[in-house]
Formats: sequence, C-alpha cells, structure tokens
Amino acid sequence: MTQHNVGALVVVKPGEDKSIAGIVTERDYLRKIIVQGRSSKSTKVGDIMTEENKLITVKPETRVLKAMQLMTDKRIRHIPVISGTEMMGMVSIGDVVRAVVSEHKEELNRLNAYIQGGY
Repeated sequence: MTQHNVGALVVVKPGEDKSIAGIVTERDYLRKIIVQGRSSKSTKVGDIMTEENKLITVKPETRVLKAMQLMTDKRIRHIPVISGTEMMGMVSIGDVVRAVVSEHKEELNRLNAYIQGGY
C-alpha cells in the first residue's frame, strides 16, 4: 500500500470469478499488526482483513451523498463499488470530498452568473 500510495486493497478469492474475500486497510494494518506487535513478514493478509460478511459496499448507482453518509456513520474511508458479484472499483473519502466540493463550486458559479445577470 505504501509503495503505491493507496490506503486500502481489495482481497479476492482464488478462482476465475475473483469475487471479493475482504478488504485490508491502513487502519487494519495499524490495529492488527503494529499495535499487537505482530510481524508483517509472517502475518497473512487474511488474518487482518475485514471479511466479506462485514464489508460495507455500494452500487455504481449509489449517490455520492449516500456514500459519504455511510462512510461517516461507519467511520470508514474506503468502500468497494459492487455490481452483482463483480467489483467495479473503490471509492475513497477523498473521492467523495472532491465530488462534493466540485458540485458546490458549480452551484456557486451558477449563482454568481445569476446574480450578475449572465444566466
């Protein structure tokens, strides 16, 4: 994760369908390796990941505001995007914040144009 500057990795099950087994995050690493004094060389990813049955996911059609609410309520920073059994991608809290800020900038620009008579 450090090498590629990412905060989470999806763990896939072996086999052709590559369905999700879980997710491992920086927080998992910190809490389950560093704090517990375990060795990252000998600990398996499966031992520290958040398993599939506890995983919070969204669908591609989920609204950004809903994803942000889930992330805030569940205190998580990454959510896999799932369509059926296939993973489509991952949304981070940074992605959500950028989308919300962009939306607000667009609204401010529209309001400014309206006020200045340029609508």
